[in-house]
Amino acid sequence: MTVPITDGARGTVVPFRPAPLLALLRAAHAGPTAAVTALATAVAWASGAAPGRVALVAAAVLTGQLSIGWSNDLLDLARDRTVGRTDKPLVTGEVSARWVRTACALAVVATVVLSLACGVPAGLWHLLVVASGWAYNLGLKATIWSWAPYAVAFGALPVFAVLARPGAAAPQWWLPAGGALLGVGAHLVNVLPDLDDDAATGVRGFPHRLGPTRAQGLAVVVLGVASVVVAGGAVTVALPVRVGALVLVAVLALVAWRGNGRVPFLAAIGIAAVDVLMLVISR
Repeated sequence: MTVPITDGARGTVVPFRPAPLLALLRAAHAGPTAAVTALATAVAWASGAAPGRVALVAAAVLTGQLSIGWSNDLLDLARDRTVGRTDKPLVTGEVSARWVRTACALAVVATVVLSLACGVPAGLWHLLVVASGWAYNLGLKATIWSWAPYAVAFGALPVFAVLARPGAAAPQWWLPAGGALLGVGAHLVNVLPDLDDDAATGVRGFPHRLGPTRAQGLAVVVLGVASVVVAGGAVTVALPVRVGALVLVAVLALVAWRGNGRVPFLAAIGIAAVDVLMLVISR
């Protein structure tokens, strides 16, 4: 199916074809988007929210993460072309910038509506999460403060998930603290595969200044501390279970330390999943 659209530059009518859905999803960084949405959904469920409210939290986080992913690829398009990122649908032409811009704009509108539908206080916390992601994309990624948006976003995300339950009190300090540490760790391992490409285009965030070896080592430490914070806070979970969780985290941290490519990031997601599981069973 095509829809005739007037090309304003030439005054001609050109076919406007729907973008391939899979390419559009890939441009939104589907893996991290799904992981963050799943983690927030699990926290909302663990907080005792009703199924309908859990679904609302999931929808808000999903649209917010989609907007962050799409804006990232749009803003990085020139850089990605320079270094020949053939894994990016915008670079390969699998999806047009016009489609991604439209999808991103719709996602932003949906995020605002869905977030505030969870209640104004909770909604504002989630909009802080999304604003942090956009701030990273808009320039903080290339500064020594590149870790800060991740710390703010991952720290605020569980606060949103908890406060989305009507009548809920603010979570105890260890939950946003653990989330913030997880966010910093995730940032450190997420950029490792792209350090050379980033350097070629002038991006020097915090991990780039540390160098790959120190960044990877610091990530392991931060992720480990995050898990200790969560295990210490989830006091209703039996001690043997918490100890077992920390042993599993240690194994995943070793994987993050020794792994290459996307393996450290996947290990970081695994550590986050273990931490959330502790939270869920402490319900």
